[in-house]
Amino acid sequence: MELGATTVAESVVQQQYNQLAKIYDHRWRSYITKTLLFLQGWAKIQPSETVLDIACGTGEFERLLLEKYPQQAILGVDISSEMLSVAREKLKDYAALTLYQGSVTAIPVADESFDVVVCANAFHYFESPLAALAEMRRVLKPNGRVVILDWCKDFLFCRLYDVILSRLDPAHKQCYTQTQFHSFLTSSQFNIQAAERLRLNLVWGLMVTTAAKP
Repeated sequence: MELGATTVAESVVQQQYNQLAKIYDHRWRSYITKTLLFLQGWAKIQPSETVLDIACGTGEFERLLLEKYPQQAILGVDISSEMLSVAREKLKDYAALTLYQGSVTAIPVADESFDVVVCANAFHYFESPLAALAEMRRVLKPNGRVVILDWCKDFLFCRLYDVILSRLDPAHKQCYTQTQFHSFLTSSQFNIQAAERLRLNLVWGLMVTTAAKP
């Protein structure tokens, strides 16, 4: 299924990643591999669980899950049609996977549809973090969990990147400290279960949080 972007800000992200799609996996191979392998280990997704991946990009997290559990039921959502085209070709042999072009704030599924919602390396692009979290909460089953990995402003280089990208990259919105991010989660009526800050290398500092829908 495909829909166009719903806001001007999302259109900017869409255009940027449509242009990057064909070289994205190659350009960011090391970063993608390290962050998504970490996320896979952290999230501990079971084969019976239904999964929604927000900002799924070229489907690398889906590939990791499906190589382990080929029948895992996954919906991947991304704003970029070209990133999804790469994902569709890469994962064409997995019948349990559905890919959808659309906004994080308007996911076309019924309430309480998923056991797990994951979002990796994208939260800093969201124009309205609270609206995004509200939609994630809506589609989660009771006692379902959201697992979000993103840049962390508690690290010096991420603070510098946040300033630079805010001026130079129209797609970038803002990255957050762990405290700020957790305040979004608690105000969105999530219960934080586990959280960690980690340094991927000298440059990239990240935070990951698992939070449950009561």
